[in-house]
Amino acid sequence: MDIVRVLAFIAGLIIVFIMLGSAIRAFVLPRNARDFVTTVVFRGVFIIMTPWVRMTRPYRLRDRAAAVFVPVGLLVLPIVWLTVVAAGYTLMYWAVGIDNWSEALTLSGSSILTLGFAVPKDMTMTIMAFSEATIGLILVALLIAYIPTMYSAFSRRELVVTSLLSRAGSPATAYHMLGRFHSYASLSLLDDLWAEWENWFHDIEESHTSLAPLPFFRSPKPDRSWVLAACILLDTVALVISTLDVPRNPRAGFCMREGWMTLRYIASFFGLPYNENPASTDPISITKAQFDEAYDHLAQLGVPLKPDRELAWRDFAGWRVNYDSVIMVLAQLTMAPDAPWMPEKSRRRVTIGKQRLVKEKELFKKW
Repeated sequence: MDIVRVLAFIAGLIIVFIMLGSAIRAFVLPRNARDFVTTVVFRGVFIIMTPWVRMTRPYRLRDRAAAVFVPVGLLVLPIVWLTVVAAGYTLMYWAVGIDNWSEALTLSGSSILTLGFAVPKDMTMTIMAFSEATIGLILVALLIAYIPTMYSAFSRRELVVTSLLSRAGSPATAYHMLGRFHSYASLSLLDDLWAEWENWFHDIEESHTSLAPLPFFRSPKPDRSWVLAACILLDTVALVISTLDVPRNPRAGFCMREGWMTLRYIASFFGLPYNENPASTDPISITKAQFDEAYDHLAQLGVPLKPDRELAWRDFAGWRVNYDSVIMVLAQLTMAPDAPWMPEKSRRRVTIGKQRLVKEKELFKKW
């Protein structure tokens, strides 16, 4: 019987340390680290809410339903931590002398919630009760500190998303944004934005992996999304480099590379499949007809374009292939809004070589 109690105490201690490790990885560790407990909680919320979200029509209402996914997960997570820690201490209280499981659970619950209505029997249990109350307070304090950090990163992200998509027209496209810059201001103003957008990619690379729920936070308006903004931003850079007859700015190339590397890094963090080594001749989700539409639109507005349309198309496709597949899987994972150059059919089924991308639910399971 003594061996059983020793094993129960060890098991309870391991459970408590696992929960503390989960909280540290989720809230304290200043780098990306996958956590089993957090993954299970958010996956469970996702599985429960997915049928309800998918049945909701139209997209505006579906977006509103999906917007509660992360907040619900964040509320469930501390409840799971506190419950499992209480269960671990229940085992330890039983191991040190409380034979009645109900009494052990009552003392554990009273201690972790700092209610104080259950009194420990001896000094050993008193020390354990103090330690459990401390852990409960730490977990709650970490959550309180974590949420403002996440919303601060969300606000920084959405400032650029709102600014960019408000310039990209409706429906939002890169060529509409270029047309507005040419008509209302000057294309030279784009040179001032490459550094800003490059810094934005730096920011979301760090925040969207160290704060794992953040990619699933939806924009305040249903027609906006950080994935859509990233796609339009990179398409804008690709069009400027490949199609516009303007002086070459090295900053544009740096912004492009930082953009696709950031998206790949986020996709790799969530275990999403994408084409890691694309060739410039690989197919992309944008058709030649869509590119011709963009070329004609810019030409009608008087935007300076390179005369060789075929060469411009090949150059554009050669740039787009670097981020085409990763944009599609991230759009599928985050249920991004539809847009002309992020078509719904492409999000539902994207093929990389002979491998077909798995569906949205299977993608999330890899996280």
